[in-house]
Amino acid sequence: MLNKTEKIPNNISFSEKVRLGVQKALIKLAHETAEKNGTLVVKVNGEIKEVSAKELLSTLPKE
Repeated sequence: MLNKTEKIPNNISFSEKVRLGVQKALIKLAHETAEKNGTLVVKVNGEIKEVSAKELLSTLPKE
């Protein structure tokens, strides 16, 4: 998993670069939403739920 300042390596495939870029953008979105005490809509076990961004960040692996 990429942290907020880590750059995407050049020696990987285009599809992997896209996946890592999307992952980085989603993490940034979660951090920015958490700063505003906001919520995000996510799919959990096939069910659509609205969860606190802070709660969602607490479930991510530590960097």
